[in-house]
Parts: sequence; C-alpha cells; structure tokens
Amino acid sequence: MYSDRINALPPYLFEAIDEARDELIARGVDVIDLGVGDPDMPTHPHIVEAMREAVCDPKTHQYPSYAGMADFRKAAADWCKKYKGIELEPATEVLSLIGSKEAVAHIPLAFVNPGDVVLYTDPGYPVYKIGALFAGGEPYPLPLTAENDFLPDLDSIPEDVLKRAKLFFFNYPNNPTAATADMQFFEKVVEFCKKHNIIAVHDNAYCQITYDGYEAPSFLAADGAMDIGMELYSHSKTYNMTGWRLGFAVGNKDLIKGLGKVKSNVDSGVFDAIQIAGIAALSSSQACVEESNKIYKERRDALIEGLRAMGIEVKPPKATFYIWAPVPKGFTSMSFAKLLLEEVGIVATPGVGFGDAGEGYIRFALTKPVERIKEAVERMKTLQF
Repeated sequence: MYSDRINALPPYLFEAIDEARDELIARGVDVIDLGVGDPDMPTHPHIVEAMREAVCDPKTHQYPSYAGMADFRKAAADWCKKYKGIELEPATEVLSLIGSKEAVAHIPLAFVNPGDVVLYTDPGYPVYKIGALFAGGEPYPLPLTAENDFLPDLDSIPEDVLKRAKLFFFNYPNNPTAATADMQFFEKVVEFCKKHNIIAVHDNAYCQITYDGYEAPSFLAADGAMDIGMELYSHSKTYNMTGWRLGFAVGNKDLIKGLGKVKSNVDSGVFDAIQIAGIAALSSSQACVEESNKIYKERRDALIEGLRAMGIEVKPPKATFYIWAPVPKGFTSMSFAKLLLEEVGIVATPGVGFGDAGEGYIRFALTKPVERIKEAVERMKTLQF
C-alpha cells in the first residue's frame, strides 16, 4: 500500500520510544521520561501574552506570508546581529520556518537530485538522513567519535563520494553528543565546502542553551560561510516553545530562496500570531533564557554526579540539555535502554537510534525537575551492572 520511499524509511526513533513508555504508564508504572528533548518548563509568560493579544486581532486570521512577516524577519536579523555577530538582509537572507525540523526535511528537496550525496554527522538528528531519502539522495554518515571530540573527519571522505556530494548537515552544539565546535572547525568546513562545491547547512537549534560562561558561535560568522551556507535557528528549545512550531533560516540569499520555493509549494507559512509571539521572544530581555539555563545546569550537575557515583564517567557538557553517556561494559545502547525502562521505569534514548556511530552510548535529556532526576539516579543505583 505504501510508496517505496515510505517503505524504505527506518522506524522513527522517538515514536518507538513513546510507544514503549506509554505501555508502561498504562500498566501503572511511575515512569521518569528523560528521552525526547521536550522542555518541561512552560513558555515564558511575556511570549504567551504577546500571542494572546495577537490571536484576538482579526488581522492575524488570514493566510500569512510564505517567507514570514517582515517584522519577524527583521527581529530575527536583529537578534542574529546582537547575539551572533552576523549581518543579514531581512528581506532576502531570512526565512520563517514552521520549526527547524521542516527545514531540515525540505532543504534536500530544493537542492538534491536523485543520486546526489548528502553528508551528515552520525550520530545525529534522524531527519538529516530521512530528508535526504525523501529527496532521492544518498545519505552518507560522517562518524563522530570521542577520540576526535565528536567532530567529523572531513579528510576521511572518499573522493568518489565527494564528487557526488551536494549537501552537508552538521549541528553544534550537537544533538545528541552535546559536543561543541569552535570557529577553527567552522572555517575548515567553509574551505571544505568551497573546494568541493557543497552546500553547508548548520543546525544551530541549541546555541543558546549554554553553561559555565560558554557562548556558542554562529557558523555564518566564519569567513566565507555566507557564500556557501545557511543556518537554522529554532524557538523550540531556547524559549520552551516546542509545540508552537517556529524557527527561522538565515544565510546565502540564493539558498534561502531555494528553500522558500519548496515551502511556498507545500505549506502556507507560519500563523502570524505565532510570529508576533516569536518577535516578543527575540526582541525582549533574554533573562528568561538565562534563568532556564540555570535550571538545566542544576539538573546537569545532579545527573552527572549520580552517573559518576555509579562508575559511568561523563564530562559536563558546555551546551544543550543532553548528557551523552557511555553504557556500562557488557551492554549495547539498546540493551541498557531496555534495562532502564523495564527495571526502573526510566526512559533514555539508545545512542544507536541516532546512527551506527552512536552505539555504546545513551542520551539523557534534562527535561524533568531536579528532584525527579535525583530520583532517577537513586533508581539506577539499584541496578547491577
């Protein structure tokens, strides 16, 4: 019944995890869900109020602009200049998104022909691979290893692959490893992509969730990046707005135009009232983001302290709200995730679900109150491994 492209897709990781979690909950198990990265804190009140006022205005009830409200694109450009040091032309170098996930899925449709190679970091967000498959492209994973600080080895790609490569998806601060990248790496990516005529797509969804004084740079701040690249930003994690579906793409005007052509044919833009709320998020004080980060840091420290007490050595991440932990000896990522779920009611994401290079690791999301995280630690201490 289904098309070949649907039948070729792997099961979507988080859907399978949700099913297993819901089955336990239905049996009355008190589950602590540290699986999917969905912030548990509510959207900040001033953003909700902006939405409330906007949704009552009949002017927002009509079809929105495909590219996004001019005011929203300007607010995004101003935010990028203030916090990332990049200059953008709102009319041509900024595009509103129904969350950055849809951009990841749509970008290959704009630039990839059947048989073209799409490079992506592995482990990584599953949609990098899925979007390539939908477009008829050939996904090619670039393994991230601890030995290389979870950065891809661009020099390891075979020449025959490089000749067919069209896109490169990468993501720092990284999901799922929580690794970070510096400008030296971004400059190397620019040089690499220019040499091989590859479009660089940097998924920067976690750039504002940072700790210990770290500030995540923009890929587009690297010299020459605007010539070959685009960057994706999301309101979801920064402002606790996952359900609102809002983000924006910025970068080279021809690349932005290409993505916009796909979107104008498959969606009708972002509801104006949501964009107005997004403007409030971008344009107002960022103290709310700082407060969220303090909460995530407390959770990070509690979980890491607990894991270390169990003999699982983990470095405190400088960004994201994830802990990427090696599984105990004798376990695969799937078997350890199964043990946690079935024996102590804790949902964590097996690393192999993010790609083959994720084997041997498990991801915990810091999306539950610190008291629940401490409870999760106490439950894990009862396990024998």
